[in-house]
Amino acid sequence: MQKRILIFAALIIAIIVIGVFGYYFIESLSFIDALYMTVITISTVGFGEVRSLSNAGKIFTIILIVCGIAIITTGVSMIFTAILEGTFRDTLRRHRMAKRLEKIRGHFIICGFGQVGHDVIDEFTRAQEEFVIIEKHEERLDILQEKKSELLYVLGDATEDEILKKAGIERAKGIIAVTGSDTDNLYICLSARALNPRLRIIARVIESEAAAKVRKAGADYVFSPEKIGGVRLAAAALRPAVTSFLDTILKGEYYELMLDEVVVESQSPFVEKTLQETNISQDIGIIIPAIKSHKQEKLVFNPGPKTFNPGPKTKISAGDVLIVFGTPEQIRQLNKSCQR
Repeated sequence: MQKRILIFAALIIAIIVIGVFGYYFIESLSFIDALYMTVITISTVGFGEVRSLSNAGKIFTIILIVCGIAIITTGVSMIFTAILEGTFRDTLRRHRMAKRLEKIRGHFIICGFGQVGHDVIDEFTRAQEEFVIIEKHEERLDILQEKKSELLYVLGDATEDEILKKAGIERAKGIIAVTGSDTDNLYICLSARALNPRLRIIARVIESEAAAKVRKAGADYVFSPEKIGGVRLAAAALRPAVTSFLDTILKGEYYELMLDEVVVESQSPFVEKTLQETNISQDIGIIIPAIKSHKQEKLVFNPGPKTFNPGPKTKISAGDVLIVFGTPEQIRQLNKSCQR
């Protein structure tokens, strides 16, 4: 659209310049008179000539009229075509988007497309995880569409229930509130928890004092990018090799090995069996460095039930989360066994 307008403007300027120089040299008119003659000729308004034209001037005027009408007609047609194409394309895209949003299930909702939201989207894309973006600033979504046109999004305020419903909140498995406002993130948590009690809610806080309020509003996990950044910088300075290893594994830069989590479903044959009885390590070849019990709110290493480096007598219960380290194929095998 913008390119077509620029071409049209360039052609208009070019025909005006040619007209001015033509009348200036052919009819020896002053600059103002030459400009006047050019404009009334191109626009075909029918005003009188500044003076009688010579035969050469009349021929030049005929050529100028034909060229001017052709350029204006073509230019206007190009602009209207671009507008209609853009409107049709936008309508078609919105229709397809609405259909895809109606069908999506088991996805994540990302509220806010700032720098943190951008990083979250990149990570989800790399992990091939389905997600929907909610953003109230249309210009940010335009930037996103230019880079990744296939992404699902909803334009609107994520604190509003209707917008969350459009993003499929009732069918989602998680929501990440990463707007630039602690108040907005708190309201998102309240609304999300009310609309889907089983939802996993992750929320960002800017002020540390807001963390407790956001947790009370229903967030399962609250994080501060600034605090996490500080901890990571300290770890990189104090334990560089460990930090580098974890970064490589968590970012998936070393594709042969992954650190992941697997939930043990109630119908799994592993339920109420010890690790030795399941024979997971021998049959699948995967490493289980930790287990998060479904009875525990956090992954407790010590004191309490031993979940770090679990021994062969450690019993697995329905709802437990196995922290595993292995190849993608090994993790897929374990997932299948834990869910059947």
